Amino acid sequence: MHHPPEFHDRMLSLALARVSEAAAMASAHLIGHGDEKAADQAAVNAMREQLNKLEISGVVVIGEGERDEAPMLYIGEEVGQGEGPEVDIALDPLEGTTLTAKDMPNALTVVAMGPRGSMLHAPDVYMDKLAIGPGYPQDVVTLRMEPAERVRALAKAKGCDNDDINVCILERDRHEDLIREVRATGAAIRLITDGDVAGVMHCAEPHLTGIDMYMGSGGAPEGVLAAAALKCMGGQMYGRLTFRNEDEIARARKAGIQDLDKIYNRDEMVTRDVIFSATGVTDGNLVPGVKREPHRFTCETILMRSKTGSVRRIIYSNPV
Repeated sequence: MHHPPEFHDRMLSLALARVSEAAAMASAHLIGHGDEKAADQAAVNAMREQLNKLEISGVVVIGEGERDEAPMLYIGEEVGQGEGPEVDIALDPLEGTTLTAKDMPNALTVVAMGPRGSMLHAPDVYMDKLAIGPGYPQDVVTLRMEPAERVRALAKAKGCDNDDINVCILERDRHEDLIREVRATGAAIRLITDGDVAGVMHCAEPHLTGIDMYMGSGGAPEGVLAAAALKCMGGQMYGRLTFRNEDEIARARKAGIQDLDKIYNRDEMVTRDVIFSATGVTDGNLVPGVKREPHRFTCETILMRSKTGSVRRIIYSNPV
């Protein structure tokens, strides 16, 4: 009987860093140029090229969309050399295309890898998300709580007043009621225009980012990527798929989702140990962006393994 090679996360982690680095370097040429599609395509091309150099039998489970909607790195695409461990790959070649085009903070290139079957195959629908950092009792906040109740519960667990809690929320019209309710508790809100993977990751390092909690709805695929990050960094996350029409429900069914109302915790979205790499494109709270000098680009990557809880920051400089 043939047994595929074991997933050696330690051996593959540095290779994964090269994948996100390449995408960041490629998209950096388009920072501030106002062309979201070109920046995204540059990142996609570079990430795909690097992934196909790896000795893995990989399948993209979180990607750029369905095959007929995305020319590259679509959900279900096979990547790697076809030999080596069978792995799931979740990626966002450029998390923050608008941020890159407008030279705004917190654009990242993001990729996670785990053994085959380790990540929820989330359809391209919305997900209601809630995340906090490490060090709190399990379920101190939940999606079943009202937003104001979450703020009060977290403040009590942290031993502070409500107005010492900082919540990150994606600035969208659909969040007007959420924003109003959170502010009514006295908590502060940091509104972000894009990039809710980074928004969730901010919760894991509140001493650096000033963010205690993330709330709000965004893309479900990005929710799985964020869960992979928190599995490495520590912290709690919850997600519940939301549907606007029958077509989105059909997408969920196609992805194998049976319980449409299920609330997933972090370890249900990412069931086994994974590795995660994110490289800064524009300056952010987590990592600085690509530095462009005459004939040289420099970038910084945060590389993490959930198995050991290790977090590495890697600076890479490359002549161009």
